[in-house]
Amino acid sequence: MTSSLSASTRGAGAAGPRLNNERLYKFSYTTEVLVDRAKGSKDGSAGYRISSDVDVNLVWRDPSSKDDQLIQLVISNVKIENVAPRSAKKNIFQGATTQSLLGEKKLAALERPFMVHLKNGKVSSFYCYKAEPASIKNLKRGVASLLQVQSRSGKVIENDVSGRCTVEYKAAQGQVTRTKALETCKTAETGFTTYIQVLGVSGESSSVTVFILEDGFIKSAIAKETHILAVNARRTTAAKIVSRQSLTLVANETGPFEAAGKNVASVVKSLDEKLFAVGVTAEKVKSQCKGYITIFLSFPLLSVQKQFEPDSLSKAIAPRSFLALIQSIRKASKDEILQVLKSSSKTALPQVVDAVTSSQTPASLDAMLQFLNFADPKGLVLQERFLYACGFASHPNERMLQALVDISKGKIGSKDIKESVVIIMGAVVHKLCQKGGCELPTVVEVKKMILEGPDNTQVESDVQMYLLALKNSLLPEAIPLFSKYAESEVGAYCTVSLTALQRYDVALITDEVKQTVNRVYHQNRRVYEKNVRAAAADVVFSSNPSYMEVKNVLLSIGNLPKELNKYMLSKVKDILHFEMPASKILRQAMKDMISHNYDRFSKVGSSSAFSGFMARTADATTTYSLDILYSGSGVLRRSNMNIYGASNGALLHGLQVAIEAQGMESLIAAKPDEGEEDLESFAGMSALLFDVQLRPVTFFKGYSDLMSKMFSMSGEPMNVVKGLILLTDHSQVIQLQSGLKANAEFQGGLAIDISGGMEVSLWYRESKTSVNNKGAMVVTGNVTVDMDFVRTGMEVSFETEASLDFITTVQFSEYPFLVCMQMDKTTFPFSEFLTKYESLPSGKSYVSRRGHKQLLPGSEFPLHQENSNMCKRVFDSDW
Repeated sequence: MTSSLSASTRGAGAAGPRLNNERLYKFSYTTEVLVDRAKGSKDGSAGYRISSDVDVNLVWRDPSSKDDQLIQLVISNVKIENVAPRSAKKNIFQGATTQSLLGEKKLAALERPFMVHLKNGKVSSFYCYKAEPASIKNLKRGVASLLQVQSRSGKVIENDVSGRCTVEYKAAQGQVTRTKALETCKTAETGFTTYIQVLGVSGESSSVTVFILEDGFIKSAIAKETHILAVNARRTTAAKIVSRQSLTLVANETGPFEAAGKNVASVVKSLDEKLFAVGVTAEKVKSQCKGYITIFLSFPLLSVQKQFEPDSLSKAIAPRSFLALIQSIRKASKDEILQVLKSSSKTALPQVVDAVTSSQTPASLDAMLQFLNFADPKGLVLQERFLYACGFASHPNERMLQALVDISKGKIGSKDIKESVVIIMGAVVHKLCQKGGCELPTVVEVKKMILEGPDNTQVESDVQMYLLALKNSLLPEAIPLFSKYAESEVGAYCTVSLTALQRYDVALITDEVKQTVNRVYHQNRRVYEKNVRAAAADVVFSSNPSYMEVKNVLLSIGNLPKELNKYMLSKVKDILHFEMPASKILRQAMKDMISHNYDRFSKVGSSSAFSGFMARTADATTTYSLDILYSGSGVLRRSNMNIYGASNGALLHGLQVAIEAQGMESLIAAKPDEGEEDLESFAGMSALLFDVQLRPVTFFKGYSDLMSKMFSMSGEPMNVVKGLILLTDHSQVIQLQSGLKANAEFQGGLAIDISGGMEVSLWYRESKTSVNNKGAMVVTGNVTVDMDFVRTGMEVSFETEASLDFITTVQFSEYPFLVCMQMDKTTFPFSEFLTKYESLPSGKSYVSRRGHKQLLPGSEFPLHQENSNMCKRVFDSDW
């Protein structure tokens, strides 16, 4: 479509610049582009300037309308140079001529005349040779954009090289200011961004052009366009692109006569048959890279594999290599990707699977589906890594979900994989619904399957599988189902359903759902396990509770089992201490002395709940919570560690590791608590990572399994999740008004290793649970302005390595038993880097690198004072 269809009808009557017949307007023109950090100066930026002369004259005017004009433009005396002053050694343009930089053909194309149909101040059509390189045509469009102006104030929608945009004009005494709302611009090239706002990238942009008009035509036009992109969680990791244009009239001379003709098309054809209307908006410039992937696969893969070995996963080089491999795979074919997979070592292959799946291209998905055999139970590790990478996908599509559906319908050799497929489908459904894809055929199919699944099976593990899938999906339609299963006779169903309800927006939790949750907590219909009642209390407090709901919870304290009493007291104190949303209504209810008195608030026990800050910066806040619930005999019932990230009003549930144990009282000849007399011996761990619930891991199940594990315990932790995750994934094409184009790529990679264990010593009457979290993270931001004759850009990045351990030691030789909780962060490195560069196809380049490294001290996160006193007693007794 030609741009003649894009002129706003509202601006059609606004007169624009008018050229006089038989006059030649001689302009000087410059455009420059700079890239730097957000607060960088012009002198320190990377970039270049293109300057030239531009001759403009009237070719034809419609006799019935003075504002309907055909204009010819001729660019000459082109120069390309640095923006900032540089020494000869650092100046890549030193000694180069414009012809040597552009090449003879491209320079000739740039200096070839082109025409613009200007109608009511809008560029209606753009005429040039079709065979001209896209980069040259875009530069010409950039010049033409400075002729588009209307002399009246108002908002219009118009097309130019940037796309179809909303523009506001303000006119006053010979000056017109044009402000373009860049966020409204629609172009053919679109990018993508991650769904998780806390880990995402946000941008600010502006485009202002100031026109000075004299005698009805343009005397000067000065434009400045700025784009700033920053990582939400750390806004100093940012990049800025500045583009400037200047068109200044230097002479007005006698020019050629106006051509005769009935309309624009006939006039253009009579002057030059090779001129065609090619549209005003920018064309896509083809990449000049050839053979890059083949070279990458042949050589650097060996070094990347070394960084992917399990021993390297706690180092920053692993996620950095992970991001580099993703960039390469996104440009590779299916066969090239299969070559990467088949040539990887056995130990590095799981990490390569993470990278290939995270690439999220049709070729990478096809390669993974061909490479993996889900009917083979021996391939469990690779299959689960593929599934988890799908769950963490930054921008999944319907095809990925369909692939998971096909896998679930096919032959699967492992029951664990069957469960993971369904659970991960829920996570993919949630992300597709987030971007408006809830009505896609495959999404509708999966929604139906997981919503009907729990009621269509009697197998306990399958019901739990569907509930976990629904927990990931966060479908509003699933709330009644969760409400139903929250009152189930099976404790696992209740726990999953209640923790799922806690993840929903409070506005979706109806009064009926609240009544159900309160019934569970207060045991109005049946007796529930302590951990179920504790989960119900969490939902009550997080769902905008009423005064009576809070008062009834307070009145229950003192009538609960010993450890649940202590847990609820600790939870109330934590809500007040941490100023959680329920703290206000809680304070009101506690004014009643019947609800709040010494008798209720002096109950002893070892269970606790505590929240605190891990880190607070101007951009983000990281908090943690540790909830631990014991049975009356001193054996762990539930341990729950959560880490949340918040940035700019958005919340991310970064990590949840829950350890649950039941039916272990027989080991120490203790009496089970009410409602837990017939529970089977069980211990397991469940992890939620970056809002995605993973398949739970079982330590042991059943008395015989428990005894065999008791006598074979090595103390070594069991792995819950290990791998590489693409956290941040932002790709954006920025079409500048000058005709130049910038590409922005921000990516964040995380290497993570979460493990947990549980030890019980009958001899010392002591139990110990541990959750070990090791990770390394790298976030990079790349911005390039890549023309086929010069390339400039920058990379800003930061990286860190960290370890976080949560250890709980319980001595149950006496009551109240001694409990010591420790949450330790080791000393860790933090590094930031900034690289700016300019390069020519000849190989001549300029690179500037800066870096900053520091070692941040470790610490033991503070818990409540009671815990500190207990730890002293535990370690004193050990000594």
